[in-house]
Amino acid sequence: MQCYKIMEFKLNTFHRNISDEDLINDLKRVAKNIDKKKLTQNDYKENGGKYSLDTYYRRFRSWFEAVDRAGLQRGRTPMNIPVKKLFENLISVWTKLERQPTYNEMRKPLSKFNASTYEKRFGTWRKALENFVKFVNDGEIEIEQKKNTNSQKQKSQSSRYINIRKRFKVMREDNFKCRICGKSPATDPSIILHVDHIKPWSKGGENVLDNLQTLCSVCNIGKSDLDMQQL
Repeated sequence: MQCYKIMEFKLNTFHRNISDEDLINDLKRVAKNIDKKKLTQNDYKENGGKYSLDTYYRRFRSWFEAVDRAGLQRGRTPMNIPVKKLFENLISVWTKLERQPTYNEMRKPLSKFNASTYEKRFGTWRKALENFVKFVNDGEIEIEQKKNTNSQKQKSQSSRYINIRKRFKVMREDNFKCRICGKSPATDPSIILHVDHIKPWSKGGENVLDNLQTLCSVCNIGKSDLDMQQL
């Protein structure tokens, strides 16, 4: 007779009904145990924090708000992701949605980085969006790591490379759709949008907004093949 071991199934603890006081007290507990007045998310996760970071995000809207409520100082976890990568990711998400993304939408597979990553870098999700919009419109952002914006802007204007500011402006002007076929990532996730020179750069086309257009990858390749045939 064969015997089978009975497996016990258990659900993980669900923290939706935990009180604000318990959440705050756990932040204080961890900070006290590691003898720190500043508490980063990594500090909390690596030193016995009872609750998930998502629980704090849902309850207090941001990690810093929770830390403030606990009477602790804000501590930043070092970030190695370049600001350019964060903004390129925002452009990708914004393009797919055809609108400003919300905090909860910044998750995989739609977004490479979640909203908390932007909070760590800029302080709050709203501040991240404000810096992104300022960068797209003016080429400036309010963080110390970004310097020499004007010189970078001048270099990009004199080269073939289309910087992320211009790419986003062109796609936004074209409603995040291909000018030729009208397809958009919002209705077909397989669609990849490119920003292309109307008059080819190789033929003297300027790298300015009036000479740029949004094309899907398929139409852009087809246009490039036609341009090569005309050379």
